[in-house]
Amino acid sequence: MRPTSARLLNILVPVKRTIDYAVKIRVNPDQKGVDLNVKHSMNPFDEIAVEEAVRLREKLKGEIKSIKVVTIGPPKAQETLRTALAMGADSGIHVEIPESAPSPEPLGVAKALQAVISKQAEPVDLVILGKQAIDDDSCQTGQMLGGLLNWSQATFASKLEVDPKTKEANVTREIDGGLEELKCKLPLILTTDLRLNEPRYASLPNIMKAKKKPIEKLTPADLGIDLTPRLETLKVVEPPKRVGGGKVENVDELIAKLKEAGITAVKA
Repeated sequence: MRPTSARLLNILVPVKRTIDYAVKIRVNPDQKGVDLNVKHSMNPFDEIAVEEAVRLREKLKGEIKSIKVVTIGPPKAQETLRTALAMGADSGIHVEIPESAPSPEPLGVAKALQAVISKQAEPVDLVILGKQAIDDDSCQTGQMLGGLLNWSQATFASKLEVDPKTKEANVTREIDGGLEELKCKLPLILTTDLRLNEPRYASLPNIMKAKKKPIEKLTPADLGIDLTPRLETLKVVEPPKRVGGGKVENVDELIAKLKEAGITAVKA
C-alpha cells in the first residue's frame, strides 16, 4: 500500500507549433522573416518530450498523477495541443497570442512557463521540454526556466530514470566527449535530445478521445507577463548558393588554382 504521506507526481510538457521539418523554408518578400503560410506541426524535440512523459507513466504504473501540456501561440496552436493529448497527455493549457504577434523569445517563454507552474493547484515535479525549437534554434528556454525557478536541470538527455519514492532522477546526457550521468533532486527541468526515444504515432481512437480532453485558455495578461520581443529582426536572407567544385590533375595545378582564388600558403 502507498503511505498516506506519499504524493503522486505531476509532469508538465511545454510544446511549440513550428513549421514542419520537411518544409523547404522560404524568405518573405519583405525579408523580415520566413513564409509561414505552410504546413506546421509540433516541434520534433517536443514530440520526444511528450513521448517520454507518457513512457514514464507506463513504466512507473500508478506513480504519475497527471501529464499536462502547455503551448504559447496563436489560435492554430491548439492543434499542437490536441496532437500531444492524442499521444497520451491528460489536459492542456493554451496561452493564446494574436495570429499577427511575433513568436515569443526564450526568456518570455520561460517567464510564462514559470507563471503557469505557479498557478497550478498541485506542485509540478518534472518539466520535460525539447532542447530547442527547430525554427529559432535558440536552445535556451529550459536553462532559463531552471534559473528562474531555481530547480535542478539536466539538458540534452538521452536517458531518464525517475525514482518516485526518493524523488530523484538519474539522467544520462550527451556531451562532446561522450555521455555524462547526473543524479538530480525533483523538481527537475529536463530537456530532451534525439536519442531519448522515438515518438509514437497517435492512433485514430486516441485522436478522437483527445477532442474531449480539457484545454484551459489563458492570455499573457492572465499570467502577468509581457511577451513583447526584446530583439528586432533587421533582415532575413537566404544563404548564398553553393558553387560547384572542380577537379585538378596534380598538385601544381591545385596550387595555381588556390593562388588565383587569392589563397596563399602559410608556413608552419
